[in-house]
Amino acid sequence: MSSTAFNALVDVASARYRPAGQFAYRFARGKLLGDPAFEHLLEQGLVGSGARILDLGCGQGLLAALLIAAAGAQSSWPSHWARAPLAPKVVGIELMPSDIKRAEAALGGDAQFVLGDIAQTPFPASDVVVILDVLHYLPFEAQQDVLDRLRIALMPHGRLLLRVGDANGGFGFRFSNWVDRVVTRARGHRLGRLYCRPLTEWIALLRKAGFDVKARPMSQGTLFANVLLIADL
Repeated sequence: MSSTAFNALVDVASARYRPAGQFAYRFARGKLLGDPAFEHLLEQGLVGSGARILDLGCGQGLLAALLIAAAGAQSSWPSHWARAPLAPKVVGIELMPSDIKRAEAALGGDAQFVLGDIAQTPFPASDVVVILDVLHYLPFEAQQDVLDRLRIALMPHGRLLLRVGDANGGFGFRFSNWVDRVVTRARGHRLGRLYCRPLTEWIALLRKAGFDVKARPMSQGTLFANVLLIADL
């Protein structure tokens, strides 16, 4: 269950989507409140102040909306959380034009959104790269290429926040794939083969690319088998 402080941030972040329509607003609230990764990111201070953040597969820009809301909530910031991230500079890359349209309607000039395929779109210099539940859509060779390119884009001491499903996660993994397909179809898209890996392979892939990796379970309150990989240079 989300904390009172986080609920307040979600109120502010999701309100930005009202001009984009009821679907955008309700999706923002549901996703931010239902996904434990967003609160964890703020509580643990995984994104520093002034960071240049690259959000790959950004959807309608929920991470940017949340970080902007957090930057404006200094006076009510929980004392037991890490320091609030100030002045976030977010660039999001997203394949779906409808998501980009909603992101731009909600956030205007407060973040930058690029319509493109992360397997082909150039990555800007960044301090933090965030990839939440996206990389498994790409074939294995394309996954490696994305990691190699973002390794170049990341500044020294940069950080990758990568959430993946553990292919050895049993029912939770199978359930998450089923939900993935249902949600994608409901949004009017077809979902082909998913290129998933066991957690040990994801970690090995990141270490091969030069990252120091820590794994944290990130399915609290859900039936999924997701893991957040914090990969630092």
